Amino acid sequence: MNFAHTEDRRMLADTLGRFVSEQYAIEARNRIAYGDEGHSPQVYAQLAELGAIGALFPESEGGFGGAGFDISVVFESLGRGLVAEPLLGALVVGQALIAAGSDAQKARLEDLVAGTAIAALAHDEPGGHYELNRVTTTAARTASGWELNGAKGVVAFGEKADLLLVSARTACGPLDEAGISLFLVDGNAAGIAKRAYNRFEGGRAAELTFNNVQLPADALLGAEGEGHAVLQHIAGYALLALSAESLGAMDVAKDQTLEYLRTRKQFGVAIGTFQALQHRMADLLLEVEQARSAVINAADAIDNAQGAARDRALSAAKYTVGYVGTQVAEESIQLHGGIGMTWELPLAHYAKRLVMIDHQFGDEDHHLQRFMALAA
Repeated sequence: MNFAHTEDRRMLADTLGRFVSEQYAIEARNRIAYGDEGHSPQVYAQLAELGAIGALFPESEGGFGGAGFDISVVFESLGRGLVAEPLLGALVVGQALIAAGSDAQKARLEDLVAGTAIAALAHDEPGGHYELNRVTTTAARTASGWELNGAKGVVAFGEKADLLLVSARTACGPLDEAGISLFLVDGNAAGIAKRAYNRFEGGRAAELTFNNVQLPADALLGAEGEGHAVLQHIAGYALLALSAESLGAMDVAKDQTLEYLRTRKQFGVAIGTFQALQHRMADLLLEVEQARSAVINAADAIDNAQGAARDRALSAAKYTVGYVGTQVAEESIQLHGGIGMTWELPLAHYAKRLVMIDHQFGDEDHHLQRFMALAA
């Protein structure tokens, strides 16, 4: 099978690569990512203009891509620049709209593609451990629609989100797959309390509390009580996106480490000539290529595989980038020595992001267990 990118994808990758190198240098990135906003509305609008958001969705839904390799190209480019913008939220909420939304709800995609609205998935809850079926937030029917109560944790860009996709239980027990419903909620709706904070690796997240939030009847996305299948579907896109982002960050960390080994001298020679360091770097290069293969497999599977085969490929990719990403972060810093830990060196920020990607949508242990369960 030929996995070479199409001309359009190569052009998109080149365009995003130039934008990152020319407009999003590490100093500017750090000011944005660790600032009070956690992202830049101007940068987000520019990414939309360049087609980064439109590439995440099919032409029939207002985009111009939507295939697994389109998504991987975008997020690999974002990973190379450590871009701290809310594209992941746009991807997963947009895919939920496509999968289960009414015509009126799908109209919200236009704002997402244009970059004029920020979307966020509010699913994880305090005390949870990556389970899609663990939902204790409740939604009860009222005369005019629904009443939402509960709490959601670590909602990426939840503070600024114009549109929240919230999972809530409308029936059954707190760990049942049945009885989970999804709701589209205005981010500024009355009754939503937000506690926002900067994330360790840059960007912002928020703890959200829903206190008797009143929703109209048409806030329900899809069929009542059948939201778990939609969550599984959109989580697959998140796994692919995060895996591709990790791969992009790994490539940069690897290249920066190779350059350091070529130029840093001890005893009058470049330290890259020391055989012990050569062996460590060779092992690292092989692991990065293994991660690349896993991401390619996942990008193909999200379009061309179904059921357990699709889920296994996605979990395999997320497990691989979790394991390899941590190894790249640790080895790159060790090969740099003490300088590798300094704020001024870009590598330190790549290392932080690589480690934290592992904890989004299921860590290495979670996806290894899931992979084995799907094989049973």
